[in-house]
Amino acid sequence: MAKRDYYEVLGVGKGATDAELKKAYRNLARKYHPDVNPDNKEAEGKFKEVNEAYEVLSDKEKRQTYDAYGHDGLDPNSFASHGAGFSGFEDIFDMFFGGGFSQGRSNGPRRGSDLRYDLDLEFTEAAFGVTKTIEIPFWDECLECHGTGAKKGTSPETCSTCRGAGQVTMSQKTAFGNFQTVRTCPTCGGQGKIIKEECPECSGEGKKRAVKKKEIEVPAGVDTGTRIRISGEGEPGERGGTSGDLYVFINVKPHEFFQRRDNDIYLEKNISIIQAALGAVIEVPTLHGKVELTIPEGTQTGSTFRMRGKGIKNPRSFANGDQYVKVNVVTPQNLSESQKDLLREFGKTCSEEQHTVSKEDGKSFFSKVKDIFS
Repeated sequence: MAKRDYYEVLGVGKGATDAELKKAYRNLARKYHPDVNPDNKEAEGKFKEVNEAYEVLSDKEKRQTYDAYGHDGLDPNSFASHGAGFSGFEDIFDMFFGGGFSQGRSNGPRRGSDLRYDLDLEFTEAAFGVTKTIEIPFWDECLECHGTGAKKGTSPETCSTCRGAGQVTMSQKTAFGNFQTVRTCPTCGGQGKIIKEECPECSGEGKKRAVKKKEIEVPAGVDTGTRIRISGEGEPGERGGTSGDLYVFINVKPHEFFQRRDNDIYLEKNISIIQAALGAVIEVPTLHGKVELTIPEGTQTGSTFRMRGKGIKNPRSFANGDQYVKVNVVTPQNLSESQKDLLREFGKTCSEEQHTVSKEDGKSFFSKVKDIFS
């Protein structure tokens, strides 16, 4: 089974700060800790997954390797992990392909990171759809330096080593002749500019953490685990790159008495012995309001009735699911002596052939009544 992305495991974006990583880790570690979830194998697995993700992302060198090569970069037996520390890896590409490999990585546009937002919904909000306004933390251009990273009143200077190219060309003598290789400029780190006086507001980053509000249209019928993608609402790109996307992960809170399975609703309803024996019309709550349900005479406890179209709308077909009502026949308690006498007399008049036999234990409903009061 393929490993999940470590950022996804912790529920943060790739641009997350150390403080954000630590906060996310602590919340998840508390949630899935074995002491909180005894004998829960699923929670134990998630706890290990969270610890593994934080161990890598909290280590600066491991995080850089992971960002560049993914899980393969951390596998000592994979090619990527060897390549991550092999100084001649890019040189080979440069020799035979003219430096395009290094150049593309240094100065090309970079797409912004995707963002994740976990949205909690009430049961009815998920069933019928809702409009939610959420607050999304993201990196925004620093207003003090307007994204330059330089102190107000100053400007970044062109790097004298690479003359603004972000890369330097080096000649290399080998047994096969002279080769030229292109590498990231060690002075400016590939930026092509040098900031001598950093902006005090953003520490030379040119961007700051900010929060933006976004209105989300949640369609009817979503469920826990549903993922809504909003294009272009992630982190802004760099060097002309496109913005990442925003992924909204849905979590639906449980209802007081409704249970959901796919698009169907399940409900348990108590009825009296009299209603079960003689039949009745009872009032049943549904997501669409109260509805009358006919209980036929001789109904046994555990019987289930189907109410068509009273479930949740399927977001793909737009057809409603059904509601299933399971009835439980409740035995009366604290009977008076006269009531007990009436039941004893009633029990004497009943025969096994008069009533439907229960499939569970071979006893009819009235046989059980006789057993209780005999």
